Amino acid sequence: MQKLSRDDLFSLEQYAESRDAFRDKVLAHKRDRRLALGTNAALYFEDRLTMQYQVQEMLRIERIFEADGINEELDTYNPLIPDGSNWKATFMVEFAEAEERRAMLTQLVGIEDRVYMQVADFDRVFAIADEDLERADEDKTSAVHFLRFELPPEQAAALKDGAALSAGIDHENYRVEICPVPANIRESLVNDLD
Repeated sequence: MQKLSRDDLFSLEQYAESRDAFRDKVLAHKRDRRLALGTNAALYFEDRLTMQYQVQEMLRIERIFEADGINEELDTYNPLIPDGSNWKATFMVEFAEAEERRAMLTQLVGIEDRVYMQVADFDRVFAIADEDLERADEDKTSAVHFLRFELPPEQAAALKDGAALSAGIDHENYRVEICPVPANIRESLVNDLD
């Protein structure tokens, strides 16, 4: 999937004029890219459009219009765009109450390494977590992680040929399996593959 360049972005003025319509388009797109993993975790699969929205919003909020600042935002968010052989996702551990969230994050140390995708009967593909910086320690994990699922070519080919897709978490304190992944999400993810 092609990375974003400055030419792909709206100017601040253009974005102000088209923001509502663009946001509606992105929110509709994101409905096919969120996978709930039980009641307290979710994967938000990123792609070029979701990252364009993120960059545009950061430029707007920070009022960035100079080339160096724009390039810095692109350098930050382009790595979250899939490369054609993988999926990239924001993984969220979601507990509404702050006290419960704090307590659970101490019980879920390492959960980010136990999130998986599985194509048909192939081996599970476990996430590669937080390549940019460490977000957990031995006492607690973070509520937000950035994951990459690197698919072997034979699994990508099987998906394109209609193979089933499931997902889950295999952590001692949080186990869930989604089998199959809903068709709309599966189709969106297959489109990320070269």
